[in-house]
Amino acid sequence: MSEINFHNQVDLEEETEKLGKRAMELGLIPSFAIRYYPDVWQFCIPAEKASDCFTPEEAYLHLKKLVKESQV
Repeated sequence: MSEINFHNQVDLEEETEKLGKRAMELGLIPSFAIRYYPDVWQFCIPAEKASDCFTPEEAYLHLKKLVKESQV
């Protein structure tokens, strides 16, 4: 995966959404949900043990790690 520079919050959220879709395609997660709020999105991954949703930053790092490990 190439390095991505985020210029704003929406760029981060959109890239996280793409990673979530990629993780689903690879069968790494069964599903995910995005809660859209005016100031931030929340990413919920039902298979995770955490009961709370992830912030865009947390979800990005988590999904990026899953996808990267699956490509090794």
